[in-house]
Amino acid sequence: MILHVNPSSGLPLYLQIEAQVKQAVAAAALKADDALPSVRKLAADLRINPNTVARAYQNLERDGVIRTVPGGGCYVADGMPGLLKTEKVRRLRPHAQQIAVEGMQLRLLPEEILKLVQEELEKLGGKS
Repeated sequence: MILHVNPSSGLPLYLQIEAQVKQAVAAAALKADDALPSVRKLAADLRINPNTVARAYQNLERDGVIRTVPGGGCYVADGMPGLLKTEKVRRLRPHAQQIAVEGMQLRLLPEEILKLVQEELEKLGGKS
C-alpha cells in the first residue's frame, strides 16, 4: 500500500491518511487482515511526525476500519462495525453536503453531480 500526503493541500495530514486507507479498503486494495505499515515506518516513508500517523490509526481503529494487536501491528478489520443506518447516514451527510456545495459553485447541474457520484460508486463496485 502506497500512501501520499500533500502538506500544502489544506487538509490535515492525518485526515489524508485516514481517507486513503478508507478508500483502499472500499476499493478492495486492502482486504481483511492485511497488515498496515507500522506507525514509525509510515511516518518515516512519508517524512512526517509519527504522532500524525498514530492519530490517523487511532481514528481508523475507532471507526472500525482497522484493528490493533498490541505488539503485533495494525491490520484491516474484518468489516465495518454494525452501525445503525442513522449513524452511517450521519457520518456521510457532511461529505454529501460538500459535494453538493462544490458542484453548485462550479455551476454543474444536479444531474451532472449525481452522475459523477454514480460513476465513482461504479468504480468501487457499488450498485446502480
